[in-house]
Amino acid sequence: MQTAPDHLFKTLADPTRRAIFERLRRDGEQTVGVLTGQSGVSQPAVSKHLGVLKRAGLVRDRHEGRQTHYSAQPQALAPLIDWMSLYGAFWRERFDRLETLLVQLITP
Repeated sequence: MQTAPDHLFKTLADPTRRAIFERLRRDGEQTVGVLTGQSGVSQPAVSKHLGVLKRAGLVRDRHEGRQTHYSAQPQALAPLIDWMSLYGAFWRERFDRLETLLVQLITP
């Protein structure tokens, strides 16, 4: 079974899916037709990418008549942010130790 970060990384590994997610995050709710016009790929491909993003919890859909509107759910990135914060602390500690060593080497 994939963990949340694994599933999110796999979902966002595709540049088209990242672009769709970013467009929805930046520009707000949009239909498949609008997204298709901006993506450079076919409508079935956009729909498939939206399905993958939806299963990962990164987008939400809302039906209005015959139209489906999609919106980004940036809070779904929380598992990635949590995972990366562990490494942020790791690197901060490493750089602090490197700075201390450099100061010791330079100071007479």
